[in-house]
Amino acid sequence: MSINNLTKVFRETSEYKELVQKISSKKRNIQVQIIDEAVPYLIASLRESVETPILVICHSPEQSRRMQERITAWYNQPGIASRFSENDSLPFERMVSNLDVSRERLCVLDSILHADGLPTIIASAAALSQKTLSKEIFQQSTHLIEKGTDISLDQLTFEWQKMGYLFEPNVYSPGFASRRGGILDIFPMGAEHPFRIELWGDRIESIRKFDPATQRSLEEIERFRVIPAAETLPDFYDNESISKFFSHIDLANCKEDEINKINQEIDLLLDGQFIEDLNFYSGFFNEGCIFDYFPKDVIIIELRPNEIINAAWDAEERIDQLKLNKESRGELPYNFPSNHISWKEITTKMENWESKIVCTPWGMTDLQETEITLMPFSSAPTFNGDLDDLVKESSGFIQTSGRIVISSNNSTRIEDFFRESKTQIYEDGEAIPDNGISVLKPGIENIGQGFVLNRSGDRLLVLSDTEIFGRTKQRRAPRKSSKQREAFFEEIEPGDFVVHIEHGIAKFTGTGSATNRDGNPEYLILQYAHGDKLYVPLDHIDRVAPYMAPMDRNPSLTRLDTQEWNRTKQRVEKSTREMAADLLTIYAERELAEGYAMGPDSKWQVELEDSFPYEETTDQIATLSEIKEDMESTKPMDRLVCGDVGYGKTEIALRAAFKTAMEGKQVAVLVPTTVLAQQHFETFSQRMSTFPVKLEVLSRFKSTREQKEIITNLKKGAIDICIGTHRLVQKDVDFKDLGLVIVDEEQRFGVSHKERLRQMRSHVDVLTLTATPIPRTLHMSLAGVRDMSTIETAPEERIPIKTFVSEFSEDLIREAIIRELDREGQVYFLHNRVYNIEYISQLIRNLVPEARVNIAHGQMSETELEKSMLSFSNGESDVLVCTTIIESGLDIPNANTLIINRADSFGLSQLYQLRGRIGRSSKQAYSYLLIPTRHTMTETAEQRLKAMLSATELGSGFKIAMKDLEIRGAGNILGAEQSGHIHAVGFDLYTRLLSSAVEELRARQAEGEDYQLNPENKVHIDLRIPAGIPEEYIVDLGSRLDMYQNLTRAKEATELESIEQELRDRYGPLPWQCRNLIYILSLKIVASKTGVEGIYKNNDNLILQFPYDVGSSRIALQKILGEEWEIGNKQVRTYISKLGNDWEDILKTVLRQIDEFQRKVLADLIP
Repeated sequence: MSINNLTKVFRETSEYKELVQKISSKKRNIQVQIIDEAVPYLIASLRESVETPILVICHSPEQSRRMQERITAWYNQPGIASRFSENDSLPFERMVSNLDVSRERLCVLDSILHADGLPTIIASAAALSQKTLSKEIFQQSTHLIEKGTDISLDQLTFEWQKMGYLFEPNVYSPGFASRRGGILDIFPMGAEHPFRIELWGDRIESIRKFDPATQRSLEEIERFRVIPAAETLPDFYDNESISKFFSHIDLANCKEDEINKINQEIDLLLDGQFIEDLNFYSGFFNEGCIFDYFPKDVIIIELRPNEIINAAWDAEERIDQLKLNKESRGELPYNFPSNHISWKEITTKMENWESKIVCTPWGMTDLQETEITLMPFSSAPTFNGDLDDLVKESSGFIQTSGRIVISSNNSTRIEDFFRESKTQIYEDGEAIPDNGISVLKPGIENIGQGFVLNRSGDRLLVLSDTEIFGRTKQRRAPRKSSKQREAFFEEIEPGDFVVHIEHGIAKFTGTGSATNRDGNPEYLILQYAHGDKLYVPLDHIDRVAPYMAPMDRNPSLTRLDTQEWNRTKQRVEKSTREMAADLLTIYAERELAEGYAMGPDSKWQVELEDSFPYEETTDQIATLSEIKEDMESTKPMDRLVCGDVGYGKTEIALRAAFKTAMEGKQVAVLVPTTVLAQQHFETFSQRMSTFPVKLEVLSRFKSTREQKEIITNLKKGAIDICIGTHRLVQKDVDFKDLGLVIVDEEQRFGVSHKERLRQMRSHVDVLTLTATPIPRTLHMSLAGVRDMSTIETAPEERIPIKTFVSEFSEDLIREAIIRELDREGQVYFLHNRVYNIEYISQLIRNLVPEARVNIAHGQMSETELEKSMLSFSNGESDVLVCTTIIESGLDIPNANTLIINRADSFGLSQLYQLRGRIGRSSKQAYSYLLIPTRHTMTETAEQRLKAMLSATELGSGFKIAMKDLEIRGAGNILGAEQSGHIHAVGFDLYTRLLSSAVEELRARQAEGEDYQLNPENKVHIDLRIPAGIPEEYIVDLGSRLDMYQNLTRAKEATELESIEQELRDRYGPLPWQCRNLIYILSLKIVASKTGVEGIYKNNDNLILQFPYDVGSSRIALQKILGEEWEIGNKQVRTYISKLGNDWEDILKTVLRQIDEFQRKVLADLIP
């Protein structure tokens, strides 16, 4: 049953037919009066009736986003409605912004020109008034790549660069391309997959789709299309045109440094070179407008035209003021073009189109004066969770020849309620019946709000969760996260720290050969203390790991030829063994302890969970089922839940607390700050308001008398759930029947508090929450000794944060704050200097007099700080000027703009964590990183900020920041002593040691006295043949080292074959050195199973060296291997000349024969 079927009902009304007739007769301005709730339904219906593109204009970005979701819900087909986004960078600002918005806009423009179906585009007034790439350049540059055609490699790569594609060694996301010999990779804008082109000479021999995560080909195709990858493309203009553009500007008013900067940038543009601040010059090159792309028969639908005009005029006024301010300060030349089109120009353009529908809400216009089509809709009744009233009203409605369709995420609960009241309902089926009550679950999106369609003799009432429960689950089409594989060596650069398992911490300086002779194998060059160097053969690359530890300080380099590293490693090994033993002991004790086993979920539990206003992520659901399983077992629960801020940990804790309260037991929720205690109390109270649960908060915000009363009630059992700070674990606090303790951020409590918690753990359920992400490797190595759940999936309604880097600008600060206040949001202004924080707050008051500004920093008294934080949390102030004190302990979904002053002075992981303060709701969040003028910044600070811009799921900056945070998280979980060990050997080696310690101890426990450690057999092979990956085959060092690492990690012949296929696929036919390397590694895999220690070739001699005696099996071996081989005590040898040209294959066969012989002997010994 699809809600899309309902559009048919509306299309049969006389009012709708009248509207379609007006459109068909090419009437210019069609006036329609309609309630807001029914607008998406009207547009979805029109989409099915008219054979032309539709452009829907909204007054604000938020409204356009909502409209897109709701039209998609009604049409029930993802991608039918596209949103033309607005670029959030300000005109005349030197802001570096991420490219996602431009890419989205280009894909929409392409869908207008080349769509298979008829596009429905939704755009805000701001998006329409931003210039874009001209239609001529778009069409001129768009081209088809087809199998069997001839191309010039150099010409094609030059063309792609002109179109805005960035060339990288590997292609992971749209807008990137790569060239490797005769192979080209490209991820065109708007494509689902990247493509790989393989050439034979100049002819395209094959085109393959490939998976960006594995880089492996998926299937062959015949052709694909490439569209531009950027909106500003100066390379499409010749020098004469560029010179002409710039000849109109007047630099007379500018400061000297601004004149120099502009002249330098103009010279770079004339030379065809890239400039950082290209966005600043977009007004020169962006000559297009979305209206240029539409055909003449497009239908334009304006929603609330007065609000659209007001929004457009407000924006223009602000842009004009911005321009005047900058001109008067000498920061902008006169006659500098804007990348905005005035609304007057847009109105003129709209007059050229055949049909325009103007939708106004009820009561906005005088019906007598104009010819208005009145749509037969009225608002739906609301029930605010009263399902009895819903049943009663519904029964009355269907008796008056009406039908009801309910679209709800709580469909099961509603169906049960109707059945209990003996009311017939239709469940999800093929079609929606013509009468009665139908209940169905929404698809990808929600319809938002319901309405009544007043059709004579066939009224239709549509209800959503908004009308029934007063809220709607936030849903959004799940974002694709094409995760990159873990590839450390792809990102390594000279100067990075690494750890060699046998030799310790070094600095990677590059690769090279040990001598200057040609044909020598390639080595990793590692620099140790006192300038000593170690040359590591690349087939030993698996012994080198990245050095990762918290970034506070650089590690000390190890001294070679000393016992220093061995001692460090032994110390860490001993400590990990002790820790593993402690964890196993605690785990074993808990397995034996008797706790309280809770029953299955009650009906109220189901109702509480159904009322959650968001769509649960798969991780949340999995974590919750693990927690419930623990709670329903007889052993006490001790589970750690790790997840990023705002990923839904509080909801999980709330559900566990409610389940405990339903069992008649008490819950203690322990949080690190008073403000957070208050926030949690409000969340719990709001969610549980309709249930008989008694909640209290115990913190310093309560008077002494109130605290005493709460403590008394806890002892009596009169309070079900108590939320508090460390006050909750003091000795005078006793519970009558404590069933569950929830601890938020345990690492932030003192030793005595932790000791009290440890005592509690032995007999009650404990749930610990942490916002610090935990590395997967640590999670794996602690499996079986610590119950852990991780929430890695961001909630579906989250929109990625837009990040901008800009030089300090008062205009930008004012504009960013006003933008946030316009949508009734709040702003963090981070200034990490207490001595002049008052001056900064006064500056903001002067810039934005209408904003209520507050201050928060660590040197304030605790009471003052809490008061300030609480006032911001309650929405009593608009801007919080603060230090990094906000890094943790505040959760304010309404704060969605963060401005960081002097962002160049922060570390990458700190920037990432600070940025996590915003973007916690379904609103678009913005972070502005303000920096001093470029020439005063250090190179590393600039690199950090660039990495921050690419901090999306795929950006390497994100991965570095995440690694740093994860390692801090690991330190928090394992304790201070282990943090020291992580610093001593690096995180990668530490987890290897911990993992093997846990594995060994668990195996010892399982096998008892019979346990024996099986060391891995390392085989040394020296056949005196050149083997490796030539530089000319894989030019990029990181990719080459990554391939070496993959090859050396292969443990089975099938893995090697798979990597060999990947090499052929990505880089073309294998060179002979590469084939030799794969042969040697395959030999190693076979030899490791036989116990062979080494395989050596010396002139004509070929020797197999064993660590044990083989002479005792001489006769049997001789019989199997043949006369060509001599069997010694610990050696098996032959001459190459005896084996002939196929000696390499014979050698592999002999090793397999030895392996089979050993297996047979073992089988005979062990019956």
